[in-house]
Amino acid sequence: MKILKSIIFTFGIASMSTFYLSCSKDVPQVAPLQTNLSNVADVQVFSATVKATRNYVYVDGVPVSGAALAAGGVFPGTAYSFTVAPGSRSFLIKDTLSTSMQTPLNFSQNFDAGKSYTIFTYDTITAVKQVTVLNNIVVPKDTTSMLRFANFIYNATPVGNVDVYSFRKGNSAPVFSNVATNQVTDFIPYASGLTDTLYVYPTGTTTPLLVKALVPGLVPTRSYTAAYNGSYSGKKTISTFATY
Repeated sequence: MKILKSIIFTFGIASMSTFYLSCSKDVPQVAPLQTNLSNVADVQVFSATVKATRNYVYVDGVPVSGAALAAGGVFPGTAYSFTVAPGSRSFLIKDTLSTSMQTPLNFSQNFDAGKSYTIFTYDTITAVKQVTVLNNIVVPKDTTSMLRFANFIYNATPVGNVDVYSFRKGNSAPVFSNVATNQVTDFIPYASGLTDTLYVYPTGTTTPLLVKALVPGLVPTRSYTAAYNGSYSGKKTISTFATY
């Protein structure tokens, strides 16, 4: 497959930290600090909701985010995750602005202790949906990192699946193939600290929908999510963030 002229996007890596968000006098962060993670579940939230600007996350009626979460953003922004007690938890993700047109998203989710999850919100602010994915984390024994692809591009009518190619690995086969809308792939080993470019194609075609430059920055043994999001007929992007 012929690689066409690249349109380069900046590769955003979520900031690394081994600690969870603490409270702030100005912007309260009530997600608790945990040192023993075997008795809790790790959770992060990624917003692929088109036009979302100021979303806040509540668990069992208690706010856990103190800073607004916009489309293409991840919470927590300065850590891999926040923690919740295992079992069934009630979530509310909403825009608290009184004039907002966004529909509040209410759902319940069951979590297992010692496991990691990512909640993806998607669609538009008047029809917000979510899917919760169990993160099957495998820590490499060498210097590679791990990468997965999430397809949450929005379109008013259904669009086809996509293939993702790597410039460094060549165009003989996609690194992620036939990924449907609202699907999240498994993690695959991926070289850390190397420049690469990802090409997102409609499956079986030769014209890319998006070209994404990956600059050095993937940390060895860490896991990342590259989320294809935005509007299919408008602005598209890939938001890359650390999942572990």
